[in-house]
Amino acid sequence: MDKRIPIRLGDFSVIDTEFNSIRERFDQEMRKMEDEMGKFRSELMTRESPVFSRGMPSVANSNELAPPPSSWLEGLSSPLIQEDGEQKLLKLRFDVSQYTPEEIVVKTVDNKLLVHAKHEEKSENRTVFREYNREFLLPKGTNPELIKSSLSRDGVLTVEAPMPALPAGEKLIPIGHQ
Repeated sequence: MDKRIPIRLGDFSVIDTEFNSIRERFDQEMRKMEDEMGKFRSELMTRESPVFSRGMPSVANSNELAPPPSSWLEGLSSPLIQEDGEQKLLKLRFDVSQYTPEEIVVKTVDNKLLVHAKHEEKSENRTVFREYNREFLLPKGTNPELIKSSLSRDGVLTVEAPMPALPAGEKLIPIGHQ
């Protein structure tokens, strides 16, 4: 199914609103990453230290190495997914600054988001042709009717879609390691 998504033009700048405090956000992300790596190293050393002290385990007792329940992965997030209260939002950005709003098309086809922009200008001496295509596989269950897009004055196209909730009959199964 093919559905076009209207592009809302805004008198805002993504650079102004999103990158004002890029240094602070970068430092904050680096601190979080260093904390997560510290937790990972600590858990790894705690879990693996018996292996180094008693030698390699046999196949019969290899389940002794099963890692303890871990929470260090909790809280890790995707830069594409933002939380707005209880709602999670898929937020994608595309640099289409070389195109006019009329040259940009955003649409869904089945479970894919397609962004296409095409520019062509001809004069006596030259022809300029640019084309931009991006395809993004949407999460299963994404409602194309709820997808919104906006174009900032500095040419950044932002596409937002509410993340679908896990269906009642669907359950994530943790993977055990031996």
